[in-house]
Amino acid sequence: MKYVTLNNGLKMPILGFGVYQITDLEQCEQAVVDAIQAGYRLIDTAAAYGNEEAVGRAIKRCGIDRQELFITTKVWISDTGYEKTMKAFETSMAKLQLDYLDLYLIHQPYGDLFGSWKAMTELYQANKIRAIGVSNLTSDRLLDLILNSGMIPAVNQIEVHPFFQQFADHEFMTKENVQIEAWAPFAEGKFSLFQNELLGEIAKAHNKTIAQVVLRWIIQRDIVVIPKSTHKERIIENFNVFDFELTAEEMEHIKTLDIATSIFFSHRDPEIVRRLSSWK
Repeated sequence: MKYVTLNNGLKMPILGFGVYQITDLEQCEQAVVDAIQAGYRLIDTAAAYGNEEAVGRAIKRCGIDRQELFITTKVWISDTGYEKTMKAFETSMAKLQLDYLDLYLIHQPYGDLFGSWKAMTELYQANKIRAIGVSNLTSDRLLDLILNSGMIPAVNQIEVHPFFQQFADHEFMTKENVQIEAWAPFAEGKFSLFQNELLGEIAKAHNKTIAQVVLRWIIQRDIVVIPKSTHKERIIENFNVFDFELTAEEMEHIKTLDIATSIFFSHRDPEIVRRLSSWK
């Protein structure tokens, strides 16, 4: 496993396992157990996913020392603000059955971010969280938080995949010492990612799958990535990406797939703000 070092010195696995959209709790629990048995040590969940309890049960079942695991969860918009975030954190910890968290993120760039950030900073200083960060913050919102809170986020988790490569934001975060983390690395299969001719040729050259090529491409950019699957064979396949390396030429070829815009939605779209903020 390769690790990145966060801005507080904490080491974070560069490859993890995400559980977004795994709503069947028994399936989620088994998938996390399978992932940990395959070698994953970073597990990424969120209060909004509704599966923290399943993740917690899997952690108890897996037989791996807690100190070897890196567990992330997130606070949702409806729980932003100082008091609400404090309560949300305790709720998440109870569901996860943990006495400390490795990484706590503000899930969306809406609501009382500064109130949440104050609560998270206090929890971090109390050693209840090993690192704190954000998710889905554009560079302007990220800089606002950095300049006006006194605490630099350790991580910003954003959409990154071959069709939205995020070069400018990646460069900015590197400059500001914030680790970039990729969600939706496979673009949820949109734009026929798994049938892409260019990625298929690169995969064939390395005797790998397109999914493995995508993950390797992200890892070689020093971006943390959290693929999801409920199929044990794919969970194992996605982990086996440390035994090959893409050439500089292949990395350049993949750049040509970038359309430089989200294929899901813009966080600056007022209708998206309204829709996400209505979720409880």
